[in-house]
Amino acid sequence: MIGGLFIYNHKGEVLISRVYRDDIGRNAVDAFRVNVIHARQQVRSPVTNIARTSFFHVKRSNIWLAAVTKQNVNAAMVFEFLYKMCDVMAAYFGKISEENIKNNFVLIYELLDEILDFGYPQNSETGALKTFITQQGIKGQHQTKEEQSQITSQVTGQIGWRREGIKYRRNELFLDVLESVNLLMSPQGQVLSAHVSGRVVMKSYLSGMPECKFGMNDKIVIDKQGKGGTTDDPGKSELGGSGKQSIAIDDCTFHQCVRLSKFDSERSISFIPPDGEYELMRYRTTKDIILPFRVIPLVREVGRTKLEVKVVIKSNFKPSLLAQKIEVRIPTPLNTSGVQVICMKGKAKYKASENAIVWKIKRMAGMKESQISAEIELLPTNDKKKWARPPISMNFEVPFAPSGLKVRYLKVFESKLNYSDHDVIKWVRYIGRSGIYETRC
Repeated sequence: MIGGLFIYNHKGEVLISRVYRDDIGRNAVDAFRVNVIHARQQVRSPVTNIARTSFFHVKRSNIWLAAVTKQNVNAAMVFEFLYKMCDVMAAYFGKISEENIKNNFVLIYELLDEILDFGYPQNSETGALKTFITQQGIKGQHQTKEEQSQITSQVTGQIGWRREGIKYRRNELFLDVLESVNLLMSPQGQVLSAHVSGRVVMKSYLSGMPECKFGMNDKIVIDKQGKGGTTDDPGKSELGGSGKQSIAIDDCTFHQCVRLSKFDSERSISFIPPDGEYELMRYRTTKDIILPFRVIPLVREVGRTKLEVKVVIKSNFKPSLLAQKIEVRIPTPLNTSGVQVICMKGKAKYKASENAIVWKIKRMAGMKESQISAEIELLPTNDKKKWARPPISMNFEVPFAPSGLKVRYLKVFESKLNYSDHDVIKWVRYIGRSGIYETRC
């Protein structure tokens, strides 16, 4: 398992150091600093092997978190732990910065003692940790016997992600469907590869120990109910940007609060929610994806010293919806000497340092199109190798789920306290963003 964990600043100075196994020495600290942080070339891989020692690292602003081991460990598990550690630190003291880490180093050592035991990850749920590690770093010796017994049952019991006795004046649920659409398209408009990676993120401010039920337009459920499907909550079924009846989910992972046995048998997502913000599920889909934009490129070579480029973008969603933060990056050859750009909408600029024309549009309605034209002057070159024509990439944000996922219902049951599903205020939001969205030219 994990032999040691180190936190560095951008200079390579060690801010936090915790060694869990004897096979990791202090020389490991220097090895990571020299070979990764102070490396002459940019280190692209998050895993570095130095003298039979593996370093797994993640970076947050100017802070490096490195897990060190000499064993053949599960890399995905180590990275999951590092990301969870970042989430826990952010929940305790906000932004992960050098100043915050120095101000809270006692608290961080306490957290590491709880989260890792001899290099093996333990309970890392923020809600559970906050019951016995307070923000000031005061240890549990001042707590009553009742509070200590409550902590023990929470750490060892079935519901380690939520404590009892939570009360709110107003019960609210916020649900965000966040999707990233990835595309590779040929110059002729043929889809070479496309998939959507999605997350369902929730914020729950609910009293007591409620039971929640979450339903979406999953193809298996809709087919069971009959053609067209019947929704348990008609008011919620109309939320979303597409009119698709159902979607086929290729694979999904859930937060530990979800009852997997019920999902396997009934395909219903039933859970007791943690308090505050958490990621309920992740999913991936590859079929019947709504592509928010189509990019049509036209590149014409005029001799050896001139290129004419024309790019048209078409929005493919409802006219009532608005896409935002649109950015199109059109690559240019390395021997470009000058660029003249004409665009009817937005702003376009040639960036010589990035070898690209960057075209930005603040917002664009559905079923619209816009175009940009550019004349690229080239310097004469002796290189006989033809320009490789890298793909045109695009960034955007749309207010719907490109996979077609819709929340059919979101129900809350609380038997002990006197409130029902109708007393809970629910908010649902859909956000689709571009992942790697490219069109070959």
